[in-house]
Amino acid sequence: MLKVVVATVLATCCCLCWSAVSFRSERALVVDEETGEVLLDKNSDSAAPIASMTKLMTLMVVLDKAQDPEEVLVVERADIDSRERIKTCIPVGTQLPRRTMVTLALLASDNHAASVLARTFEGGRAAFDDAMRQKILDLDLTSTVIEEPTGLSPRNASSAQDLVKVLTAAEAYPEITSATSQASQTVVVNGRVRDFHNTNRLVGSPGWDISLSKTGTTVAAGRCLAMRIQSAGRTIIVVLMGAVEKSARVIDALSIRRWLTGEEPPVLQARAAASSKPPRHRTKATRVASL
Repeated sequence: MLKVVVATVLATCCCLCWSAVSFRSERALVVDEETGEVLLDKNSDSAAPIASMTKLMTLMVVLDKAQDPEEVLVVERADIDSRERIKTCIPVGTQLPRRTMVTLALLASDNHAASVLARTFEGGRAAFDDAMRQKILDLDLTSTVIEEPTGLSPRNASSAQDLVKVLTAAEAYPEITSATSQASQTVVVNGRVRDFHNTNRLVGSPGWDISLSKTGTTVAAGRCLAMRIQSAGRTIIVVLMGAVEKSARVIDALSIRRWLTGEEPPVLQARAAASSKPPRHRTKATRVASL
């Protein structure tokens, strides 16, 4: 299936126009997983920072090693990254099974969990980095560079085309699909019960059937989102990269879903409303349409 999707994406990406949906994200790609048909495309072949979408690659590499999921791992000072600005709920000294670290690295996008998993990779961090380079080759990711496991580095970069390959490959890992399709999970951390919520707030929302997803946000990457969804009777892969406004990636996702189901995206609805109003109202309507 991966080869079919990849071949079709590469063959058709350059032929498609993204004007059917007015994307706020700088890069976007929407693909029918079964047929490989590219449905929507905007700058999908150009590489850019991917932030925490890196963790999909990190977890595939970790899970390929098949280490004991019940082994208790400890967060150490070595897992702290000075670039991290978000307060973590698993501070230094936290002890959790590898299985739980996997879940938190994906569902809550916890950087310490991702770092622990890479650091405790069999053979150490150097072996993890070697395995990552091999994974990039195995998946034929021609625009992808991963230099560390969390996504905090702005040099972790990829293209939307490559990320479609990543999502297609990640589907084969039950641990990844399970963790990223949950809206939340309760975990006992240092004796305290904590609720961790999916960083993709569309997961579990009415009208959304999401079987795999990952977000990413840094200054360099903007706001990114990758998802595998069911819509209009099809399995669709969505990749959005480089949105600036906080709500932009969600608005783009909503516009894609409306387009897939035959509804007009909000911008087209606004334009239609503007054209149907008397001339004296056109200035106001046009302003609404451009928001």
